[in-house]
Amino acid sequence: MDIPNTDSNSLLTGLNNKQLEAVTLPHQSSLILAGAGSGKTRVLTTRIAWLIQTGQISPMGLMAVTFTNKAAKEMLTRLTSMMPINTRGMWVGTFHGLCNRLLRAHHREAGLPSTFQILDNSDQLSSIKRLLKLMNVDDEKFAPKQVQGYINNCKEEGLRADKVDTHDAHSERLNEIYAEYDKQCNREGVADFSELLLRCYELLARDTHIREHYQSRFQYILVDEFQDTNRLQYMWLKLLAGKNNCMFAVGDDDQSIYGFRGARVGNMQDFENDFNVQNIVKLEENYRSHSNILDAANAIIANNQNRLGKNLWTSAGKGEPVRIYEAYNDTDEAQFIVDEIKMLHAEGTSLGEIAMLYRSNAQSRVIEHTLFSANLPYRVYGGLRFFERAEIKHSLAYMRLIANANDDTALLRVINFPTRGIGARTLEQLQAEARAVDCSLWQTAINRAGDGKKGAKGIEGFVALIREMTDQAYGISLSEIAEIATTSSGLKNYYQSTKEGEDRIENLEELVTAAVAFTNQDFGNHNNVDGETEQDLLTQFLSHASLEAGEHQADAGHDALQLMTVHASKGLEFRTVFISGLEEGLCPHEQSMYESNGLEEERRLMYVAVTRARQRLYLSYAQSRMLHGKVRYGIPSRFLDEIPEELIKRLNSKPVRRSGSPDYNELPHRMGKAKSSEQKSAMPWKIGQSVDHKKFGNGVVVSYEGSAEDMRVQVNFGNVGLKWLALEFAKLTPV
Repeated sequence: MDIPNTDSNSLLTGLNNKQLEAVTLPHQSSLILAGAGSGKTRVLTTRIAWLIQTGQISPMGLMAVTFTNKAAKEMLTRLTSMMPINTRGMWVGTFHGLCNRLLRAHHREAGLPSTFQILDNSDQLSSIKRLLKLMNVDDEKFAPKQVQGYINNCKEEGLRADKVDTHDAHSERLNEIYAEYDKQCNREGVADFSELLLRCYELLARDTHIREHYQSRFQYILVDEFQDTNRLQYMWLKLLAGKNNCMFAVGDDDQSIYGFRGARVGNMQDFENDFNVQNIVKLEENYRSHSNILDAANAIIANNQNRLGKNLWTSAGKGEPVRIYEAYNDTDEAQFIVDEIKMLHAEGTSLGEIAMLYRSNAQSRVIEHTLFSANLPYRVYGGLRFFERAEIKHSLAYMRLIANANDDTALLRVINFPTRGIGARTLEQLQAEARAVDCSLWQTAINRAGDGKKGAKGIEGFVALIREMTDQAYGISLSEIAEIATTSSGLKNYYQSTKEGEDRIENLEELVTAAVAFTNQDFGNHNNVDGETEQDLLTQFLSHASLEAGEHQADAGHDALQLMTVHASKGLEFRTVFISGLEEGLCPHEQSMYESNGLEEERRLMYVAVTRARQRLYLSYAQSRMLHGKVRYGIPSRFLDEIPEELIKRLNSKPVRRSGSPDYNELPHRMGKAKSSEQKSAMPWKIGQSVDHKKFGNGVVVSYEGSAEDMRVQVNFGNVGLKWLALEFAKLTPV
């Protein structure tokens, strides 16, 4: 390859052949398929520096588009370290940042005031709530977050309200709200994030003079993480590039995992056709992982059909085999992981170099509990610990009110969540009245209910709800109380209408599982014995939740294990990676089976997860797992079968229940001494036998205690939960 004889040669030192080819491509649109750990940021930045230093373009004659401000800043920092250049004024930034800059310069043509303000997500939601009140819209039928998601999705498809196809009364009403929202924003001179891109696209599409000005200015447009672009972003790039300018698109179709945000992996293939791409450069040499890990990732992703195709390799050697552990259940899986982490840490691996990945946030609870018990510090990357998540704290607040209605902190958290028309002014009055007579807010709320003042109807409804939930909670199991707190409260219905609702609902269901696990911990020692009531157990559980929320999240800068979802792990790397929950229905997620190309995106998620590891990779799955308060028996993920056997080291051939791991199939007999053969023969039911009860329906026998006339049997009645029944009066029948 002929390279100009300039000082630019120093820029190219250390590049491998494919990186060098990408950096020095001629003046034409190009697609760079950059595999995980292949040095894409270096290639992108060096390409910019090379174009400038060889005189092909001035710093102001190119545009570089990233997905995060952090990536844009890193690019500018690298540029200044590579060459003497003043980066001030360069068009390097995110889609939203660059659109904002362009709209500021042409606000009149765009129909915006010069001082237009940008609404962030919370500002946009507040604006929508205000509009719904003005339009007298029922916010239970049209939840503000649902409306927000609808508006943003339409904008990201490049559609104004008058261009959206509606099919029923509900979608027509949503579209009316969208149209009114646009009018409200125009009146107030504000723009939300999605509006920045759509307004900018519309301006370029209709104003030939402005469009041609920028097409002539930006002869080179470079785009990072191209696989994550949505429909509107791609349309915007096409307008800016025109017919003669060069697009340098860097991305990896195998790492396109943001379909739920609107990302179109198909944009890469469209780009190849639309821009008549002659050069597809594949960066396949990986500088991160050993080859056993890369070969496993290659084998998994090879099962996807619509790929542009590449194969990662490394010169670093085979390294360690991929370790696979089959657990007895989820508690055993968590204990195994913690034991391995302790061993690695004792051998000198810092906790910060170890990552624990899972498909969904709800899976973190079991591992968090085990880490808490082992006194190991951890940090949840890109999210909150289980008991700190908003939906969990809301549920726990309802449970606290069931235990003690005079808990002012809990009451203030949920008195208007989900919304029931109790405003900030009403709450201020309520607190003032409570202080005046030195009583709890609950007592004041009872007095205020029905007094005819503003907000009284909402307060009356809240008081009635808490009383009803408290009545329902009497004499039932802890898991049933948790179920009441997540459903009767209205939380599940509320989150079902929000964009991120699926993840939050999974967390709410995991809270029920946490209640079951707490009830059965220490082999059932916390069940209703020794005079304890379910209310006592509820109080203990709430204390347990507070303690786990309050400790062991390491401060920034302290050595700590990294916990995160696979989505949050993208772009990161660790010496050792654990990927848990590799069962059908969890990974791949069961929802993917019902979505077009859903399974392929799940496989890309697995590919991303595997390629986070540098030296050691653990994959684990469980024979049974407590999900949503019920035991689920799983089968290993298909992704495990896709890894060649020669790359694998199986850590166990037949799982054995580890010490401290509860047996979901046969909970231990809770007796203080060994049972005699006479006592055992007096038990007419076998552990695991299916039985029927006139009131509770079908169930499974899980334990028993006592003897003769005093014998009690514990039965899991599914939706009804665990019940202790006196055998003499239970009148169970076999199923």
